[in-house]
Amino acid sequence: MELRVERLWLKANYTIGRLYIDNEIFCNTLEDKVRDLTKEKKVYAETAIPAGTYKVIYNWSPKFGRNLPRLLNVPHFDGILIHPGSTAKDSAGCILVGKNTQVGRLSESRYTSDLLNKKIDDAQKHGEPITIEIVEP
Repeated sequence: MELRVERLWLKANYTIGRLYIDNEIFCNTLEDKVRDLTKEKKVYAETAIPAGTYKVIYNWSPKFGRNLPRLLNVPHFDGILIHPGSTAKDSAGCILVGKNTQVGRLSESRYTSDLLNKKIDDAQKHGEPITIEIVEP
């Protein structure tokens, strides 16, 4: 399974994008502000992960008390998940999923996250490799 986040709107305090699954649009994404970590410092809980390709596993999140997609080997970051949330304040570097129906916010996030989790869980159970590519304009 190939996931891709296309970052489309890089704002002062958040980033809106689109999540594709195997080249088909699935939902919108919301992340923290994109920073060039070669030129500026990471700000904890206010910085999006670097663009790149990462392996994804579906496993237990103690913070959320359930299984969630987890990105592995993200430079400068630990514990990066794909999970529900409404604003960048819910992110802490993670990727939030849902519908971008208001400026800087997501709606239907838990529902969207649950649908994504099922797809990723099914792929993992079938031994399918799962990756996510983060791309910027």
